[in-house]
Amino acid sequence: MWIIEKPTYLLLLLVLPLLAGLLLYTLYWKRKKQAEFGNTDLIKRLSPGISKTKTIIKIVLLLAGTTCLILAIANPQIGTRTETVKRQGIDIVFAVDVSTSMLSEDVAPSRLEKSRQIVSQIINQLGTDRVGIIGYAGSAYPVLPITSDFAMAKMYLQGMNTTMVSSQGTAIEEAIKLSLNFYDNPTASKILVLISDGEDHGKEAGKAAQDALEKGLKIITVGVGTEEGGPIPLKEDGITRQYKRDQEGKTVITKLDSEQLKIIADITSGEYVYGGNTKQAASRIKEIMSRIQKTEYEAKNIAGFEPKYQWLAFAAFVLVYLEIFLAEQKSTWFKRLKFFKKNK
Repeated sequence: MWIIEKPTYLLLLLVLPLLAGLLLYTLYWKRKKQAEFGNTDLIKRLSPGISKTKTIIKIVLLLAGTTCLILAIANPQIGTRTETVKRQGIDIVFAVDVSTSMLSEDVAPSRLEKSRQIVSQIINQLGTDRVGIIGYAGSAYPVLPITSDFAMAKMYLQGMNTTMVSSQGTAIEEAIKLSLNFYDNPTASKILVLISDGEDHGKEAGKAAQDALEKGLKIITVGVGTEEGGPIPLKEDGITRQYKRDQEGKTVITKLDSEQLKIIADITSGEYVYGGNTKQAASRIKEIMSRIQKTEYEAKNIAGFEPKYQWLAFAAFVLVYLEIFLAEQKSTWFKRLKFFKKNK
C-alpha cells in the first residue's frame, strides 16, 4: 500500500507543463534567431555537429528529473516495514474516595478536589506506565480500566463526584478487592494509590490488604483532610445552603484518620503520604514509584510505512546530471549509425 506523506507538494507537478512549454519556446526562439541570422541550410553547414535529437533528449531529462524531485519532496511511502514495540512500566490504579465526607473543605478547595489534583499531577509525571481509576464509598465502582491513554484518564477523573456511588460510607476493603481484578498483566509491577480521609466504615480493610500483599500488590495510601476536621457542606447550584447533621441535629464533623491508612500501607510494604500539599504529595508518590522495577507490559507489531524518497532523489540527481553534461553535438559513434540512409 502506497501513501504520500506530503500530498500538497504534488501540486508542483502543475509547473511541469509550464516548464516544458518554456523549454520548447526557447528552442523555437533559437531556431527563429538562426533563421534571421542567415540562410538555414548555410547555418547547418557551418555547424554540422549540432544534434536536434540530443536537444530533445536534454529537455526530456530535465523534465523527468524535475518530476522525480517533486515526488521525492512529497515523500511516497509503502507499508512494508514492521516494528516491534515493547514498553516497560508500572500498572497503577487510583482508588479515590467519593463519600460525602470528601466534600469537607478543611483542605482547600475540598478533599475531593484535592484528591483529583494529586492524581492529575501524578499522571502528568508518568511515562510509559498504565493507569486505572476506581471510585468508592460504601461500595466500589470501576471508573476506568487499565489504559495508557492519560488524557482519557484525566477526563474521567474530573467527572468523579459523590453521587457516582449510591451507597454512602467509606468501605476501603471494597476498593482494594476491586483493584485486584483491574490488573490484566499478572507479571506486571502493580501499585494501588488509595486516596481517602481514612474514615473507614468497613471491618475488613486489613484482611483485604493482606490479600493484596499475597498477590504482589503494593498500596500507597494518601490521607486528605485535617485532624481538626471540618463540616460537610450541602450545596445547591454551587452554593452552601447548610451542613450535614446527624440524627440529633448536630453538625457532623469529619476528621482525617491517618492511622487506618498507615496500617493498610504497612501491611503491603507500601507507604503513607499526607496529601495536604498537592505538589509535595505527587512528588513523594512519584519518588516511591521510581524505586519499583518496571516490567514489560505490552509488545505488539506495528506496520509502518517505509519512505522511498531517497530513490526518487537519487534518480532526480542522475537525470539532471546527465542533462547538464550531455553535449548538444553529435557523437562520433552516433554519426556512424546511418538510420535514414537508403540501401543502393
